[in-house]
Amino acid sequence: MFKNLSKTIASIAVISVLNERKQVLNPLADYIQNKVNSNQEIRLNFICTHNSRRSHLSQIWAQTMAFHFGIKNVFCYSGGTEATAMFPKVGETLVKQGFQIQKLSEEQNPVYAIKFVENQHPIICFSKTYFDDFNPKSEFGAIMTCNNADEGCPMVFGAEARFPIKYDDPKAFDGTDLMDEKYAERSLQIASEMYFVFSQINTL
Repeated sequence: MFKNLSKTIASIAVISVLNERKQVLNPLADYIQNKVNSNQEIRLNFICTHNSRRSHLSQIWAQTMAFHFGIKNVFCYSGGTEATAMFPKVGETLVKQGFQIQKLSEEQNPVYAIKFVENQHPIICFSKTYFDDFNPKSEFGAIMTCNNADEGCPMVFGAEARFPIKYDDPKAFDGTDLMDEKYAERSLQIASEMYFVFSQINTL
């Protein structure tokens, strides 16, 4: 794990997750545990309206925490009810928190390679619909990270289970003096909750 990212995770480890949030997160932990117990691959698709902020942060932190806790065969994806682009502030925030990011393309919807450790395959991020061919078609858990996506997707085809784990949108602070602070805050909240989820998993 990169040094600065390890420091961020160490700071996350002492963040207490509220009991009401644990109740929201425990069903996802149970889903992952059941997959581990049956020696099955774990596919998680984090879904938000535009696949631009919260869903990417959730995908990246979930994949990172799976590695941190040694949970094998975890494959994290993200998608939206429509495709836009990963918002640049998301990448800037993650770099400050210790990730290494390479921009692989320059079109309106760029592709990013995001690394949390030198010798692991990077997480590939770009905005896409949740049913895009890049994402799994069956045998996955759908994690709804915003109210609009949860309400707008009454059914996620192919999903084995659905988990409403919603986060406030940092977009509300775009263009304000609080923008950097609120993006960092939301990223760390998501990180601490993904830390909690994967810390519950017993691999023995």
